[in-house]
Amino acid sequence: MTSTSPARIDADAWSVTRTVRIAADRSRVWAAITRPELIAQWFGQSATLDRLAVGGTGTFRWDGYDDDFPVLIVEFDPETVFAYRWGRRDEPLRDDNSTVARFTLSDDGYATLLTVVETGFDNLAGDAAHRGSRLEENRGGWDSELDELVAFLTSA
Repeated sequence: MTSTSPARIDADAWSVTRTVRIAADRSRVWAAITRPELIAQWFGQSATLDRLAVGGTGTFRWDGYDDDFPVLIVEFDPETVFAYRWGRRDEPLRDDNSTVARFTLSDDGYATLLTVVETGFDNLAGDAAHRGSRLEENRGGWDSELDELVAFLTSA
């Protein structure tokens, strides 16, 4: 069985969190969140990563956007934790223009619990209303993107 609940915002921590239970083993979920050819099946339309290690760089692209979103891997523990900083198109990654998405995996019987926590919204340039808007946009984004991941992994 696969179960999902909506992403939630922690306004005090300026973060978005969502946990999904996926009827797939941890290695399949890990591959889907780290291998560029699989990332592109559920998260945007293309993905590149030059290496799967801390310091690895790459890009994500979605239809409707003219530019790639830069990515920098900041944490990597195989089949346990994968985190990257990602930010604005056409700008080098900085604390004031990017956030960190951290994926953690754990076993739950025959399934995998995947938790995504995105942080750093409090450091974004602009006023609180702008940062709050980005927080809400990404909350909705994690709802749709993780639903796509679940469908991708359970429809095969």
